[in-house]
Amino acid sequence: MARKKHSSVDEEAQIDMTPMLDIVFIMLIFFIVTTSFVKPSGLEYNKPEAAHATSKPSANIFIGISKTGLIMMENRQVDIERVSANVERMLAEAPEAAVLIQADKEAKHGLVIRVMDQVKAAGVDKISVSAGKD
Repeated sequence: MARKKHSSVDEEAQIDMTPMLDIVFIMLIFFIVTTSFVKPSGLEYNKPEAAHATSKPSANIFIGISKTGLIMMENRQVDIERVSANVERMLAEAPEAAVLIQADKEAKHGLVIRVMDQVKAAGVDKISVSAGKD
């Protein structure tokens, strides 16, 4: 009987990459789903002190108000009349969003109230104002 010689080129050992790629894609999907996206207001400010400040879960919509009256949303300056439209647009992306207003302690009280009115006009009832503890 003649024996066939197996050629080493045809039967080379190969590593199946499919299971590893499946795991990598599953991990990628897991990290995308569990990541919370934070959109800072893009404004440096000094928090006013509060004796009874409580910690709340992170909000989805951040509005920053500087001591000079500058209003920032998504790292860009916004006019007071456009706050409502911007909040409505953000609510379309995340309907259960809450708003966090980060106002400098030297910001004018009237401006903060006007921003809160604009947010309420956009249909948001969950509004928080950032404050530090004593």
